[in-house]
Amino acid sequence: MSNTLTFYTHPMSRARVTRWMLEETGLPYEEVVLAFGSTMKAPAYLAINPMGKVPALKHGETVITENAAICAYLAELVPELGLAPPIGSAARAAYYRWMFFLSGPVEALMTAKHVGKLAEPMAAGYGSEDDLLRTLEQAVSGREHLAGDRFTTADLYMAAFLGYYMQVGMLAPRPAFTAFAQRHAVRPAAQRANARDDALVAASKS
Repeated sequence: MSNTLTFYTHPMSRARVTRWMLEETGLPYEEVVLAFGSTMKAPAYLAINPMGKVPALKHGETVITENAAICAYLAELVPELGLAPPIGSAARAAYYRWMFFLSGPVEALMTAKHVGKLAEPMAAGYGSEDDLLRTLEQAVSGREHLAGDRFTTADLYMAAFLGYYMQVGMLAPRPAFTAFAQRHAVRPAAQRANARDDALVAASKS
């Protein structure tokens, strides 16, 4: 691949998900660590992501933002790894379903809970909290993979999501959630990603 991958990040942000995905691909990348409220809102970075938030990924002159989009894009760069199931397959349908479910309704529910303003079920894309959590639990109960019979980006995204929201106390540690998150958190790429981000956090405090 001739174009450089540049990863814009902060170690205490959702960009940790993109870091894990980058490590899964094995592709070389450059990192640019930004600070909240300063370099993240500076003109140079706003020209890349007008939202002034991370993660963002530059591939040559192409810019991709939003974790789910970045992860899906990276999966397509390394088709030989099978991080996205074959197009047109039932596994690909499940892959789309859970990637969009997590990045849409589930993220919206977590945000609403954080600010303490859950919408009426009929007015919100996430419906009722009980229905959403039941669907989430059924998705991972007794399963190693969400889409087909091998690890894909959907598993990464789900495990990262469950792990983070259980860690911060916004998601109850139901056995199915804990088992799924822990199963994939031991992957070498996940451990490399966490080690790098943890090192950045430690360095910022020294």
